[in-house]
Amino acid sequence: MENIKRISKISDYHSFANLSAPKHPLISLIDFSLVEFPEHLKGLKLIQEYYTIGLKRNVPYKLFYGQQEYDFNEGLMTFLAPNQVMGMERNPNIFLDKALKPSGWLLLIHPDFLWNTTLAKSIKKYDYFGYNINESLFLSEEEENSIVSILKNIEKEYQSNIDKFSQKIIVSQLELLLNYAERFYERQFITRNKSNHHILDKLEKLLLNYFNQNDLIEQRLPTVEKISGELNLSPTYLSSVLKSITGMSTQQHIHNALIEKAKEQLSTTTLSINEIAYNLGFEYPTSFNKLFKNKTEMSPMEFRKTFN
Repeated sequence: MENIKRISKISDYHSFANLSAPKHPLISLIDFSLVEFPEHLKGLKLIQEYYTIGLKRNVPYKLFYGQQEYDFNEGLMTFLAPNQVMGMERNPNIFLDKALKPSGWLLLIHPDFLWNTTLAKSIKKYDYFGYNINESLFLSEEEENSIVSILKNIEKEYQSNIDKFSQKIIVSQLELLLNYAERFYERQFITRNKSNHHILDKLEKLLLNYFNQNDLIEQRLPTVEKISGELNLSPTYLSSVLKSITGMSTQQHIHNALIEKAKEQLSTTTLSINEIAYNLGFEYPTSFNKLFKNKTEMSPMEFRKTFN
């Protein structure tokens, strides 16, 4: 049986991390150097019912997503949406090295804090809340200073006397932080242009191999989740990388590869339209016809006739 701990309240997280009670029940900025998790973390999986934004360095714990583990020896920024599953265990290398002192900040925001604000809905547009740990945001010193300044402004506001302006001011600071993060991620995509093109190359080879298989009838069409899993990336991160290079999402790349294969079969074989649809993994030929016409402004039959 899995060892799962669900944390629904921010005050419960403070207790779990051996911290004093939070100043506000729905939002809290935590100094990571003060966090003391329980000794026995191996095998423990956390499910937290609030947004978590982390800015951390030399974290003495390993985090697990699926079968992969990640160390936090460098300064980076992470984003977790409510109800994501995270595994943890202590990293003995950092505990042994006294020079490596954990530091950073952890901002916890309960969804209830965002009620009756535009951010309650718009926060879902920030794709990086769905990125894996290995897809975290690495900050320059200047960028880190900007983020810390906003975090401290948020802390100062909720620790002051609460009035009718408090929520609006804090939410505006949160939106500023999220928009900065989006800008910094865009910078990261640009500076990692070479490695991102490597991802694009791997995707194109993967799709080429996929549509050259003979058992697509059984496998069906590849999904974004399946393709991103093959590349060891989260679906949202893969789409973000591809959009930064080509302006197209993963789904659009899948469709383009499919259409190219369809054009090849329509122009070089005598297979019927239905046979081609089934060969490409479609359960219903009408779905193939609709997609083909949407992408080419021609039906499969009209396209085939141009070669006769």
